[in-house]
Amino acid sequence: MEIKKIGVIGAGTMGNGIAQVAAQIGCEVLMRDIEDKFVEQGMNNIDRFLSKSVEKGKLDAEEKDAILGRIKGTTDMSQIKDMDFVIEVVLEDLELKKSVFRELDEICRPEVVIASNTSSMSITEIAAATKRPDKVCGMHFFNPVPLMRLVEVIRGYATSDETVKVATDLAKKMGKTTVEVKKDSPGFIVNRIMMPHMLEAIKIVEEGIASIEDVDTAVKNGLNYPMGPFELMDLTGIDICYFVSEYFYKELNKESKWVPPNLLKTMIRAGKLGRKTSAGWYDYGK
Repeated sequence: MEIKKIGVIGAGTMGNGIAQVAAQIGCEVLMRDIEDKFVEQGMNNIDRFLSKSVEKGKLDAEEKDAILGRIKGTTDMSQIKDMDFVIEVVLEDLELKKSVFRELDEICRPEVVIASNTSSMSITEIAAATKRPDKVCGMHFFNPVPLMRLVEVIRGYATSDETVKVATDLAKKMGKTTVEVKKDSPGFIVNRIMMPHMLEAIKIVEEGIASIEDVDTAVKNGLNYPMGPFELMDLTGIDICYFVSEYFYKELNKESKWVPPNLLKTMIRAGKLGRKTSAGWYDYGK
């Protein structure tokens, strides 16, 4: 089946980024969120990104208008019924995701693949909330979606080869490099490798070994990473780091290395979640 219409469930940073790249390859996109204000914010973020692309000469004004014209926003989940492929991009809350998938399973046509953009959670468990577990997979994009090249395509226990192919082909059409996660395991590839880096960086600061700035400088210049761990946590959300570490601790034999450091908990209690709250490990103003 040719994919002409894509539904995106969630208009936040990741959701609007996925909606944008889907529209850029010529698909009609329906971006759904629970409130009009979230949909509007998502549309504004896409407009802002495309406007910068026009300013830099990477896009002309007509192309920008055409891309925006292919994206519609809604709060009405029932409109997703006409989509050829759906990507869920809600909060990293397993019960919420399962609830969304149950609803999508009732709405979407039987042949439609439903993918989750979860960064760490069990595709098998999410798929089990539906009557089509063979047509459920993970499709983990990275932030910012229009710029980051990678998509992890994750198999759940029942995910079919055809579903993996459909998701992989779509990601490649979006200009992405894909990797296949053959076995459903917490964190998949990237986050399984990245989370120990983040947690150890926090412990280094917590123990007074080095400053936040020097840890970031060391990682960028010593490991040749484009961003330091604290800069990356601010970008992706400090609360996400906490949720993922808690999930790893629960799912991976309760190993002590996954216990969230006290400093991480303190940041969340203080409401300092990174760029989205204008303050995290660094201050971003208002």
